[in-house]
Amino acid sequence: MAQIAIIGLGNMGGALARGWAERHTVWGYDPNVALTQELPALVRLAPSGTAAAKEARYVVLAVKPQIAEAVTRELSLPSGAILVSVAAGIPMARLKDWSCGAPVVRVMPNTPALIGHGVFALCLEDPHLPAEAKTELPALFAELGQIHLLPERLFDAYTGLIGSGPAYVFAFMEALIDAGVLVGLPRPEATAMVRGLIAGSIAMTAQPGAHPALLREMVTSPGGTTMAGLAALDAHGFRHALFEAVRAATGRSEALGKG
Repeated sequence: MAQIAIIGLGNMGGALARGWAERHTVWGYDPNVALTQELPALVRLAPSGTAAAKEARYVVLAVKPQIAEAVTRELSLPSGAILVSVAAGIPMARLKDWSCGAPVVRVMPNTPALIGHGVFALCLEDPHLPAEAKTELPALFAELGQIHLLPERLFDAYTGLIGSGPAYVFAFMEALIDAGVLVGLPRPEATAMVRGLIAGSIAMTAQPGAHPALLREMVTSPGGTTMAGLAALDAHGFRHALFEAVRAATGRSEALGKG
């Protein structure tokens, strides 16, 4: 059982607290009382960030990047505590400076973490990180979704692809629904159909030996309707648009990290 303090109990911090509360000791702090009232009783609320941090082995910084420096500098981390930051775009060097040299782990989630289906990138490169933390922290986040251990230099790429990725998927779904309406389907039915389409397609990719390219070929008959649709996507730069979206989001993440 881990001892965890979560500083900031908004969407992501609250999701982490709810996900861990039944299996671990979780302390939490947020000045917004309304947020704390939505948490399960198993989360132990503290009167300040420092009060929460002094009880914990892992102190999770889950505040907006704009206030991360002020919040971190105000924390009095106890000896042996590890700062775990889920604040987007803030490099480890800054976090270590703000926390007076405490061991730091960077974690980047994506929004499906809010419902227990997150994809998390973890950076365990800090040379002062204890060996047991390198085992325990991946296990903690694996309880909430899928984890990937990445060097910090790849965090911007992760952000561009996976951190921003849910928005690409939702935009794709929205466009498909509107296309269904365009060709005559009622909107409620088109919405349900597209939701089922996405869920079923994802399930197929999880089968042994499955690969998106092979699955696409399965449904693409020579001269058929699917081939016509794919040709239209290619003609309008579908793949290129995705490449550029990921590239642009990665570049923006890099810029934010430089302050």
